[in-house]
Amino acid sequence: MTATQLSSHQDGHRDTLPVDLPDNAGRAAMGIAIVLTAQLMFILDATVVNVALPKIDADLGFGPASLSWVLSGFTLAFGGLLLLGGRLGDVYGRRRLFLGGVAVFTLASLLGGLAQTPEWLVAARAAQGVGAAMAAPGVLALLTTSAPDEPARLRALALFGAVSSGGMSLGLLLGGFLTDIGSWRWTLFINVPIGLAILALTRRFVDETARRPGRFDIVGALSATGGAVALVWTLIGVPEHGWTSARTVLGFVAGAGLLALLALTERRVAHPLLRPALLRSRRRVGGLITIGLVVGGQLSMFFLAVQFIEGSLDFGPMETGLAFLPLTLGIFAMSRITPRIMALVGPLPMIVTGAVGLSASFVWLSTLTSGDDYLSGVFGPMLLNGVSAGLLFMPVTSIVLGGVEPEHAGAASGLLQTFQQLGGAVGLAVIVSVYATGSVPGDFLPGARAAFLTSATMAALAGLAGLVALTTRRRRTEPALAATELDEVEVAAAA
Repeated sequence: MTATQLSSHQDGHRDTLPVDLPDNAGRAAMGIAIVLTAQLMFILDATVVNVALPKIDADLGFGPASLSWVLSGFTLAFGGLLLLGGRLGDVYGRRRLFLGGVAVFTLASLLGGLAQTPEWLVAARAAQGVGAAMAAPGVLALLTTSAPDEPARLRALALFGAVSSGGMSLGLLLGGFLTDIGSWRWTLFINVPIGLAILALTRRFVDETARRPGRFDIVGALSATGGAVALVWTLIGVPEHGWTSARTVLGFVAGAGLLALLALTERRVAHPLLRPALLRSRRRVGGLITIGLVVGGQLSMFFLAVQFIEGSLDFGPMETGLAFLPLTLGIFAMSRITPRIMALVGPLPMIVTGAVGLSASFVWLSTLTSGDDYLSGVFGPMLLNGVSAGLLFMPVTSIVLGGVEPEHAGAASGLLQTFQQLGGAVGLAVIVSVYATGSVPGDFLPGARAAFLTSATMAALAGLAGLVALTTRRRRTEPALAATELDEVEVAAAA
């Protein structure tokens, strides 16, 4: 018997199942690992500097109003340019744009770590966002082309979901560790050796995808980028300026006008930036709404829970990062078994159960009192939140990307991650506004309770969106994804 065969013993009988691995399985696994490492790096940078913000402020003298731009500069560029990055990858080759994005991100990380002024650091963070927006839309397409078979592809999708959902909490852990043992600058410098390794190995282990030449949609690119940037920029400023300020109203008007121009343009051009057909599937639209609401609700974890742990429990940066370990481990543990669960029950029960669990975790956090310590007040909700998020992300990702033609996989991936970023921006704006409205000077908990309940509502709405999307009768023109999804997960479970 070869090393690539499985043997099992049942009632004295030996059943040998041939599971010969494809010849390129080792190379493919390395390619998947490289691409997922890059995705993790991009997600980490959304939160890796969070616990270091006080030290950044003390070192560079930001001031309380401008310090948020260390986070917002990255989010603004990343969320605003994702659709453009997806289309560029479709046209010029996803591996090529992936490499270019990683190079920009790595250089920007080096420059950010060397920053001597607030403006310098914010500009470097924005450049990181540009690099991430170039590379991230191609990640899913490169994952699927690197996988040697369907079971490997589903496992890669499960790991992608774990990285995308668990990376933010892992960023807090890494940021706290680096800040405690060295300096806040190492939260940026750490990307440099990782980025260089990815650049060195990608050409060897990751294949280029087919280029889809065609006229580039300039109007669509400008309107999509401008509309997304306008909306993200407006939402980032809501906690400071308010929902009814002239800045907020004009920002929403500008963003809506540009997106309306995008919708009009995409229906008329031969090679659109975003194919309207991608949004004709109710399942896909429902999945996008679900992922946006889930990510938006999760921001209370990384904004409010951090404040409670550091402020009320007096944890340091390293301890705060470790406090999020139950959430991180819950997500990554679930990623190992979600393909098998999906084979047994399908995506709908997973999405609904995950959403209910997320909502329950936020309701649990809303019961925090000043007498709670970490174990009595935070550990349980953290673990429940991680397990629930890990259960939900993989089926939602498969629904959004299912049935997409290979030549449009980059655009679909960009659309998915755009909803994640915009969902996070909207969620943070809403959560901060609710928190500020209910806050009491010198007491963190009153405003936090209302904000956690707001996150619970977002999670519940996410489950409702998934339920409606997956139970609504499909039109004839919509791709029939259910059968292919179940066939794929059955193969994965058998493996």
